[in-house]
Amino acid sequence: MAQPVSWFEIHSKNGQKARAFYTELFGWEIDASNPMNYGMVQGAEGGIGGGIAESPVAPMVTVYINVPNVDEALKKALSLGAKTVMGPDDVPGGPRIAQFADPDGNVIGIMTMQMG
Repeated sequence: MAQPVSWFEIHSKNGQKARAFYTELFGWEIDASNPMNYGMVQGAEGGIGGGIAESPVAPMVTVYINVPNVDEALKKALSLGAKTVMGPDDVPGGPRIAQFADPDGNVIGIMTMQMG
């Protein structure tokens, strides 16, 4: 796979309830001790990490693809018929991210880790 899935997000209207559900179901350790109350899920060996987000657009599941350049990948997606949903934005201390809706309306995230 040239550009792998590198992150997932599960959006819920009730983040605390969703975190409790996935903790009980899968034994995930979810850390939401951050200003956005975003539940961080560490990836197991060979797996990917993700997040449990409280969101007004829930329910929704989004996968993020690791790309060399978010801006270029978004531009290419738009040229192929996608529509911008979010970004591009730099997450403080984290990746540069964007989301687009593919021609069928599926929301896909793209991300590039910032160097330096």
